[in-house]
Amino acid sequence: MKKIERFEDLKCWQESRILVKRVYELTNTEYLKRDWDTRSQFRIAALSIMNNIAEGFGRFSKKEKIRFFEYSSSSASEVKSMLYLFQDLKYLEEQQLNFLFEQVATTQKLTLGLIRYLKN
Repeated sequence: MKKIERFEDLKCWQESRILVKRVYELTNTEYLKRDWDTRSQFRIAALSIMNNIAEGFGRFSKKEKIRFFEYSSSSASEVKSMLYLFQDLKYLEEQQLNFLFEQVATTQKLTLGLIRYLKN
């Protein structure tokens, strides 16, 4: 197994990067361009997933690392919740929503796996 030396080596960060890129691309759609507050909150929550993983990696104590990875997981839940709103309001197409639901689930699962690893 490859040694993890940088946050960029973390699979959960790599997957969150894909998620954030797609969130930024999809928030330029007609409906979300007009709903500035929701668009902004969605982008902030998605970016928080990626950035908290990076920040947690840079912390020195295991307890602090876990805390930031938990923040990341919580932000993933926020993104998922907002996806249901977009589904209800038909802000995004079903295919786009499915990709985002899958990507946030993958990212969160990997992050929770990292937390479990650090707790043991």
